Amino acid sequence: MGVNNVKLTENYRFNTRVIHEGQKPEEWEGATLPPIYQSASHVHATAENLSRTFAGKTKDHIYMRLTNPTNRVLEEKISSLEGGMGAVTMSSGMAAVTNACMALLRSGDEFVTGNSLFMSTYLLFANIFKKYGITARFVESSDMDALKNAINDKTRFIYLETIGNPKMDVPDLGIAGKIAHEHGLPLLVDNTLASPYLCRPIEQGADVVIHSTTKYLSGHGAATGGMVIDSGKFPWNGDRFPDFKPFIDRKGDLAYMDKVWREHHINFGTTQAPFHSYLTMIGIDTLALRMERHLENTSKVAQFLKARPEVKWINYAGLEDHPSHNTATRLFNRKGYGAMISFGLKDQEECFRFINSLRLIYHLANLGDCKSLVIHPFSSQYISFDKEKKAALSITPDMIRLSVGIEAYEDIREDLEQALDRLNE
Repeated sequence: MGVNNVKLTENYRFNTRVIHEGQKPEEWEGATLPPIYQSASHVHATAENLSRTFAGKTKDHIYMRLTNPTNRVLEEKISSLEGGMGAVTMSSGMAAVTNACMALLRSGDEFVTGNSLFMSTYLLFANIFKKYGITARFVESSDMDALKNAINDKTRFIYLETIGNPKMDVPDLGIAGKIAHEHGLPLLVDNTLASPYLCRPIEQGADVVIHSTTKYLSGHGAATGGMVIDSGKFPWNGDRFPDFKPFIDRKGDLAYMDKVWREHHINFGTTQAPFHSYLTMIGIDTLALRMERHLENTSKVAQFLKARPEVKWINYAGLEDHPSHNTATRLFNRKGYGAMISFGLKDQEECFRFINSLRLIYHLANLGDCKSLVIHPFSSQYISFDKEKKAALSITPDMIRLSVGIEAYEDIREDLEQALDRLNE
């Protein structure tokens, strides 16, 4: 578990910090990237030191499933970029979502969540947790009144995504944070689609931030990973969290992080491979530059698609008629509106013809890559969902989801153009 109480580059701007945060060449024999500590366990000079380390009184390493020096550098870097006090890196984004939530839940508990969610997150909340007597109360992600009204005595937290997938809606995190805190609840936010470049939820009132580092943080599609970041600000000694006392006694402000790590991460075995952390750090160096191009390209692509008669509708908060436009403009400080678009064609058959006609854009189940990616969610990721669930999640047969990459905009547009033109042949 990485703890980052001191911001190593706190006087620098984000575009500089994203490169230099966590850098310690003096400890790495002059290297500009940390060594890959590919070791299952670590030697301790004395029995006393190993005992102290197991008790959490040192930062030394014991066993890779618990902590790893390479992973710790990534934890410190992302924690600082998000404005957190501590973080735990994990093997995937879903490992991060699961551990972040399970650390707060017991049988019989409930939580309130927006309904605009990544597919696997929805399945976890609606199906898996249900088997253990845990109830997820789904509301429209942007409906703050519904969010508030769904809270009851059994509620343990509120969960939202900064940018919902695939509706691309943007909830008002500031209001959601106030609602949560008025009821003594933490706000958990999955910030994967925005990245800390576009939005830092802790500054808006979130208490916990979650990432699939596989996406924009890495940007190259070569490594999977997840991250849970603790703001260190939530008072876990409230009435809703009686099970937190030993963790508060041990780690104080980082009680939640300690609970995530000690109770779930190390026992569920959701360890991040050090090599994947290393690859992720290579990607983070170019995060700011990549996001600038992602956001610029996506804005242009949205305008292009809006002008095409084959496109029946578009979900992209950068368009003034999108329901989340004003919220996103304020929340993202006019930097952009994300790099994801969903749009509709005539029907599923036309969606297939469009995808099969693409030459540059990759057809695969990922997003946030530097390459442009496309998928037909209805027939792929959501194929096992019944019609009612698909409709509730706005997954329709006519939907295309496009993750806009950083290629030359003209080449992206020309590929989309020729594929749309072929629909008229």
